[in-house]
Amino acid sequence: MTIAETQDMPEPVHRRRGAVGVHSIDRFVFTVPDLAEAERFYRAFGLDPRPVDDRLDLYTFGSSHCWASLYESGQAKRLEYIRFGVFEEDLDAMRERIASCGITSAPHALSDRGGLWLRNPDGTPIQLVVAPKVSPSAKCQPLPPSPHLPGQGSAPARSRVQQVRPRYLSHVLFFTPDVSRVVTFSIEVLGLKLSDRSGDGIAFLHGPHGSDHHLVAFAKSHAPGLHHSSWDVGSIDQVGCGAEQMRAAGYDQGWGVGRHVLGSNYFYYVRDPWGSYAEYSFDIDFVPNDLEWPSADHPPEDSLYVWGPSVPDDFITNHEPCA
Repeated sequence: MTIAETQDMPEPVHRRRGAVGVHSIDRFVFTVPDLAEAERFYRAFGLDPRPVDDRLDLYTFGSSHCWASLYESGQAKRLEYIRFGVFEEDLDAMRERIASCGITSAPHALSDRGGLWLRNPDGTPIQLVVAPKVSPSAKCQPLPPSPHLPGQGSAPARSRVQQVRPRYLSHVLFFTPDVSRVVTFSIEVLGLKLSDRSGDGIAFLHGPHGSDHHLVAFAKSHAPGLHHSSWDVGSIDQVGCGAEQMRAAGYDQGWGVGRHVLGSNYFYYVRDPWGSYAEYSFDIDFVPNDLEWPSADHPPEDSLYVWGPSVPDDFITNHEPCA
């Protein structure tokens, strides 16, 4: 069996009993000034960007799932809509929940117009579609370490390091003017569950049917927007090598290498050409479908990172314009 076939094999899915809610970020969609620049960035990052008609679709190597779509606008980067996956047996209940809240919405002009449509409290369009679960249903395993052979160093020569290629989309962090309001919406409408938060500054939510520590996160800003997408890799060495491959490609602004407190993952964020970030992430906490995560409200000094370089001054800066 090839590596690609192994990565594309679905994991056993176990529902959380009695829970109705989204199980995955099926896709996030945003516009950028220039698709050619976007393709250069994400190809250097280690994704598999594929031009399709008037858009660029982002895949990970070895997976048939499209994680994101980008369209060219000629203007500042902008989050357009978020698509979540739901189980088929939950669709009617989700439809009734949305209707009772009075938050139905017309399909986004860039979408395929299928599924259920609603808007979150920030006005961001959300699409719900029946789709396979692409969030992990078990903690993702690390790659095997390099062999330690007598008389030989285990580190490769710099010229022989292979490109880091992320395995899947772990989570996405969005900006919001009101963290508490969008957390309430995410729990009561989308069925997500709070993992951890730090006051009204940031919050992390996981999927009820098993997911990484956070499937989505929200950070306070003047307007909605996309802060970063986070991509799982197989070792802390790959986090470091990913940072180095991006510096070699000319993308030398970022934050890391370090380790987070909330989620516990090792990280490196690389700044994209539009002021947001793509994150290499390794060994994030996992929340099984049958576990009640002990969520807590953490002080700011204990909520961001255990170790690593100082946070860049503009790290939590939303470059997207107000609607």
